[in-house]
Amino acid sequence: MTISKLMIEGVETAGPDATVEALALRLVDAGVGSIIIEEEMKPVGIVTDRDLATRIDARDRPASEVTAAEVMTEEPVVVSRDAGVFDVIQTMRDHSIRRLPVVDDGTLVGIITLDDLIQLLVTELSDLVDVIEAESPAY
Repeated sequence: MTISKLMIEGVETAGPDATVEALALRLVDAGVGSIIIEEEMKPVGIVTDRDLATRIDARDRPASEVTAAEVMTEEPVVVSRDAGVFDVIQTMRDHSIRRLPVVDDGTLVGIITLDDLIQLLVTELSDLVDVIEAESPAY
């Protein structure tokens, strides 16, 4: 199975010049944990809720003066929309990340998160339990 069926297509995005204040408000309003920073539909960075908590010292400058470019993870690891589920899991493991922008020929088309993959695996495991119960002798 490719992740094109699992990915979230309505990705929250912003430009590198967006303020941290604006990013924080968007995260809360959208109920998401990350915003993809893009230029010309290409992901150039990612800002997570954790980045906002750990990379900003409010004593230095107000959030309205700090830009996404200053706190984002540059050149984020991305995956192709044709990538398989297990390849995505391995990529997340290898890079210790929970969110991956999904691209098609370099253009941002979605995002896949660890939560999305866990939900899929839980559903699949539940289906396997049903098979086992149906095939097991009654005790």
